[in-house]
Amino acid sequence: MKLGVISLGCDKATVDSERLVGQLVGHGAVVTPNLPDADVILVNTCGFIDAAKQESIDAMLSAASLKTQGEVKAVVAVGCLVERYKKELQQEIPEVDLFLGFSDLHHLVPQLAERGLIADPVAEHPGVRQFLGDAAHVRYLKISEGCDHTCAFCAIPLMRGKHRSEPLERLVREAQALEAQGAQEINLVAQDLGHYGRDSGLGGPKLPDLLEALLAQTSVPWYRLLYVYSAGLTDRLVELVARSPRIVPYIDMPIQHAADRMLERMRRPERQRTLREKLGWLRGAIPDLAIRTTCLVGFPGETEDDFRELLAFLEEAQFDRLGAFSYSPQEGTRATQYDDDVPDTEARASGGAARGRPIPRRRAPRTWGAWRGRPTTSMASRTWSRAVGPGQEASCGPGSRRARTTISGRSR
Repeated sequence: MKLGVISLGCDKATVDSERLVGQLVGHGAVVTPNLPDADVILVNTCGFIDAAKQESIDAMLSAASLKTQGEVKAVVAVGCLVERYKKELQQEIPEVDLFLGFSDLHHLVPQLAERGLIADPVAEHPGVRQFLGDAAHVRYLKISEGCDHTCAFCAIPLMRGKHRSEPLERLVREAQALEAQGAQEINLVAQDLGHYGRDSGLGGPKLPDLLEALLAQTSVPWYRLLYVYSAGLTDRLVELVARSPRIVPYIDMPIQHAADRMLERMRRPERQRTLREKLGWLRGAIPDLAIRTTCLVGFPGETEDDFRELLAFLEEAQFDRLGAFSYSPQEGTRATQYDDDVPDTEARASGGAARGRPIPRRRAPRTWGAWRGRPTTSMASRTWSRAVGPGQEASCGPGSRRARTTISGRSR
């Protein structure tokens, strides 16, 4: 069976796609980059914001159209959008042969076998996670699933469920497999890395334990932490990052806003004072630290004063990387109960991203080449000046794969 893959959304979804494709390869599938030549096309959908939903729907329709134009015999849709709107999608896009939510993925192989697309539902060999990205030396390791936070704007818990940590031993084995495939940098990803191990009780392994195990049992040169809520930045974790040369001094810490009124309305745990204190602590504790953040503008109830307060804080905080997003209402979230929607959110997102101006020389980060001992020129300033629209980023850091304005190159 020739398998075509369309993987949309975040890096966590990329991990899901690579694991699922690995399972199918274990049953004899061969991945092809040429979708019209595929026997089966797998579409991993995203349902995070409206633009992502539309992108997923367009991808499913495009894949289904190949059933009449090429060799494609079946289209399978999985992922967040399917988990959330499976019944509606089945009614609206009958051209797609299988819609499988997260709890249904174990039906994928039997269903393909029923259609004669897989010769034997028993695996020929253990599935090995496949590489689906652009740079084989940079890989992602998803350490947990779901989210326990109750942010008013976010539908992730409705799609992914409650937080569940992956077993430490399994993650170490997966990291070893990624290293064997050539990984030079492994990015740890989750909805909130700081929650790792909370579901295993007081005596269970936490994020520092996982990092120590990865450092001890692999030789991967770099590990990077993506998306850590500020509450999860413990003394032990920060000390480990500060003293470990193989953990990149980079933290992705989303603040979403800086006006206390909006943080409370968004149901975020921090306030401007605590954010300021935490930033000072982190920069004092970890030498040469780079910090990325994201901001959400146009949330219901946001006033011009709130927005100006956010901009003033961004000027003060001088984050090294910044992603600015316009609010997108999501069905089932608390925010949809608010009726005071804010106009011109795209302009606000552009204004927020524009605050990510070129980093002063005194805080310019080391770049990919510098980490490898070669002098290079930082590429950050080429992106900071770009104004962006909703759901896009002004950042050359390793943020969402949905970013449209990022440039080639890597720093921190």
